[in-house]
Amino acid sequence: MIYVWCVVDTTEEIWKWHHNVSECYYHIQLTVKYRKKIFNDEIENIIVEKMKGFKERYEIEMQTIGFDQNHVHFLCRFLPKYSGGQVIRIMKSITAQEIFRRIPSVQQWLWGGEFWSDGYYISTISGRGSKKTIENYIRNQGRHNDVKQLKLFEL
Repeated sequence: MIYVWCVVDTTEEIWKWHHNVSECYYHIQLTVKYRKKIFNDEIENIIVEKMKGFKERYEIEMQTIGFDQNHVHFLCRFLPKYSGGQVIRIMKSITAQEIFRRIPSVQQWLWGGEFWSDGYYISTISGRGSKKTIENYIRNQGRHNDVKQLKLFEL
């Protein structure tokens, strides 16, 4: 399932936020621990719900989220005051806590009590270049015809 929302007008590629100006987009991919295929509508909705408030709380703006069976792709932007690793830790921590709180049975499939795998994929995207390519890739997650394209991002 694909979720797309824009909190700001993204036709304006320059993000002006308080005293900062930036033009950095990020493609982030997170994988469920042990590559378990446990995403369903309920888990996806929890993740999306938690991401909606990230701009106001953390200055992390989610624009597109695409789910496959065992991993999720995000197109987002955040101010350079954060490192990519910091943003990913925030995303993983908040979403995992909420999933375990609302669906405790998920833990039976994930030994050790972790929802996300330790690794991740992150890349920067120019708002003036390949942002649309990544956005289309995320929108087409889970489609069998796109399997060849998925191999472009082997981890």
